Amino acid sequence: MTTLNEAVEVKVKNVLFATDFSKYSNAALPYALAIAHQYGAKLYGVHVLSPEAYLFSAEGWVPALEQEQEQRRADANRFEEQLRGVPHEVMSPVGEIADVIFRLVHDHQIDLLVLGTHGRSGLPKMLLGSVAEKIFRQSPVAVLTVGPHVPPCDNSVAEFNKVVFATNFNEQSEAALPYAISFAQHCQTDLHLLHVLEHANAGTVNFEADMDFAVRRMREMFPFHAGLCLEPQFCVEPGRPSERIREFATKHGCDLIVIGVGAPRRGIGTLTHFGHSLAQEIVAYATCPVLTVRG
Repeated sequence: MTTLNEAVEVKVKNVLFATDFSKYSNAALPYALAIAHQYGAKLYGVHVLSPEAYLFSAEGWVPALEQEQEQRRADANRFEEQLRGVPHEVMSPVGEIADVIFRLVHDHQIDLLVLGTHGRSGLPKMLLGSVAEKIFRQSPVAVLTVGPHVPPCDNSVAEFNKVVFATNFNEQSEAALPYAISFAQHCQTDLHLLHVLEHANAGTVNFEADMDFAVRRMREMFPFHAGLCLEPQFCVEPGRPSERIREFATKHGCDLIVIGVGAPRRGIGTLTHFGHSLAQEIVAYATCPVLTVRG
């Protein structure tokens, strides 16, 4: 089991914020700015243009292209203004959104992706929308996602005051632990460690023993405070993980949920616990941003 002594230091030097200038993307921008400020990172603001935007008839090609270029300049100028105050670069590449973003992650050594997304009802795979779902499932770096139920930020730069790290003690959770610690350290926030007993029943003989065992395991992961504001809180609750994690974050006023997710497999339905299907539910319905880290 990974402990804090063994946890790898998280360095966030380059952050990529993907936007389509919708209200969902705008809701994520204050969090991208907050991370760039806290880590002293460079922020890449990216608006990916669809190739279809350049497919016009011969008669309409010139005026349509001019209109598109004018809109691009206006968007870029507005974007530049929003990113003022942090080292940044604005880009408007053309291509399929997910493919372009993954290329930029590689070319610019991106450490963290930030994006906003809408929610949908229905099948789990539709909760984030097709493009966000592909990025969410396949990103080689950590992703901070701001879902549709996150209230708008009052300030242009968000604040992180309380972080909850949800763990089920597997390798994916261990990979996410350094990120939870790092955010708590850089933002000087409170940190909660949470384990959900998925099949537990309160009042049974094993319930108390299972809770005590889970708390001991979390304490073993985190043997000292590492410069945090307050002693970490260790919490165990029964229930369905996606629901209980979201309810815990809302109840305790958390600004960020951190979870580990496994590498994507064949079929969303085969993923369990903090696999992508439940992680997507958390992202789609959480009232605060969610940071997912692939293990």
